[in-house]
Amino acid sequence: MVDITKQIEEIEAVLRKTPHHKATNGFIGAMRAKISRLKDKMEWSPSTGSGSSSGYSVKKQGDATLVLIGPPSAGKSTLINCITNAESKVAAYAFTTVSVIPGMLKYREAYIQILDVPGLIEGASIGKGRGKEVLSVARGSDLLVIMTDPERLKFFDQILLELEKAGIRINKKKPNVRIEKEISGGLTIISNIKQDFELKTIKEIAKEFGVKNGRIVLKEKVTMDQIIDSFSQRIVYKNAIFVVNKSDTLIGDRYDDLIYISASKKEGIEEFKEIVWQKLKLITIYLVEKNDKPSQKNPVIRQENDTLIDVAKSIGTEFYQSTTLAKIWGNGAKFDGQEMALSTKVIDGMQIRFI
Repeated sequence: MVDITKQIEEIEAVLRKTPHHKATNGFIGAMRAKISRLKDKMEWSPSTGSGSSSGYSVKKQGDATLVLIGPPSAGKSTLINCITNAESKVAAYAFTTVSVIPGMLKYREAYIQILDVPGLIEGASIGKGRGKEVLSVARGSDLLVIMTDPERLKFFDQILLELEKAGIRINKKKPNVRIEKEISGGLTIISNIKQDFELKTIKEIAKEFGVKNGRIVLKEKVTMDQIIDSFSQRIVYKNAIFVVNKSDTLIGDRYDDLIYISASKKEGIEEFKEIVWQKLKLITIYLVEKNDKPSQKNPVIRQENDTLIDVAKSIGTEFYQSTTLAKIWGNGAKFDGQEMALSTKVIDGMQIRFI
């Protein structure tokens, strides 16, 4: 891994000296792609120990998984103890949390697994302060809660930088880029939208990742970095919320894009739970047995944009294969017992009987 790190540093040094203009775009794109490829190699190298340390292999349970991430002593353990059944040791010194502590929050019939991990410090993306292990847990989450306290608001920027370096893109949409690899025939770049760089630059990037044949289709305007991310194996896209704990000690302005709580005094906790629910895009539907009247007796948690097909599949393969239609009541139904195709999207509060 030391050799890979040295290679990356050498390439970055070359890039700093390279002037940015149209003639150098291809070279710059290829060099950035090489850095990304080396980071992929470093991420998945057995010598990094990523995700292999004791206490970091956490089985995902419940309807969604949330990871508390932030600097040491920001109050993550206090928060998880406040909203779940976890028993995470609390102390006023750094690195109290030495392993992943799971807890389960029940909210609106949903069971949300919440993981308290060691505090992130500068250099986490290269392994400092158990950073590799913490980041491996973050990569598997459904939502990140990035948390600090009023005295260390600058940590938000530092944490975002570490996540960015680790290939975790926060509150960003995955580029609409389709990569179709083929055995022969050369490489074709297709874009109906004018890009800010020449399409041949994409060929240089693709070549660096070993893609020499196939089609690359750009369905939106993208940056060079987004093209590189589309090829990289380690890039993941995660939604996150930004929380300021210990807000009872705050003196000064509050910002609209931050969530303010005091875990120790249980202030803002209910609002926090509701924001988590909304960010996870969870909904509650109700299954109605064959001979039962429509009711809210059998709640099931799904995600927005799920369809009746997804619900049927979650019940079981045999059940799904024997089901062709569904009757619905409540939200989404024009009248009680309306028959709907399985391609229909489910809506929060919908009552469903498969037929």
